[in-house]
Amino acid sequence: MVKVHATAIIEDNVRIGEGSSIWDNVHIRHGTKIGEECIVGEKSYIAYDVKIGNRVKINAMVYICAAVTIEDGVMISASTTFTNDRFPRATFPDLKNLRPSEPDEHTLPTLVREGSTIGAGCIIGNDLEIGRWAMVGMGSVVTKSVPDFHLVLGSPARSVGAVCKCGLLFHKFDMDTQSKKLECSCGLSYMIENGVVKETVSANAGL
Repeated sequence: MVKVHATAIIEDNVRIGEGSSIWDNVHIRHGTKIGEECIVGEKSYIAYDVKIGNRVKINAMVYICAAVTIEDGVMISASTTFTNDRFPRATFPDLKNLRPSEPDEHTLPTLVREGSTIGAGCIIGNDLEIGRWAMVGMGSVVTKSVPDFHLVLGSPARSVGAVCKCGLLFHKFDMDTQSKKLECSCGLSYMIENGVVKETVSANAGL
């Protein structure tokens, strides 16, 4: 069962997975694919051929442009804006014709990896990747790729710590580059080496 509000505009060739909900005044352009059990909040816009995985939460007034791919379990908070053209112009140099809105050779991709969270009011650049289970703090401007499990903040966004799959900050980055094995209060364990964060098997796993 797919729930689509009466005011939503769903263009041709859009695929929406079982159990997903599309709220009021959403506009989804042709060729987009949305997975199962997703939520698209009110007044959000999703452009041509966007690919969205399963169990993705998209809050209100989110703008997702062409060439964006969103994997499973991602949360995109309210008023987030994606971009796909680094040097946009409205017209050609003679000012006599508008440039077309369809994707072309200037359209650059963005990949949002599984489990990650983008906070409210963020601006996401292009030709970059938001890593697995990463977290982008509210109001941040992302201009380069975010590594797995990193928390980034600010404009431009910078890594300040490591976040667990459960969402808690379990480590703040400092000048110490030695390898560290750390455990979140939820019980999940991680290894940090030179800023690279990897999940490890907890000693208490299976107990």
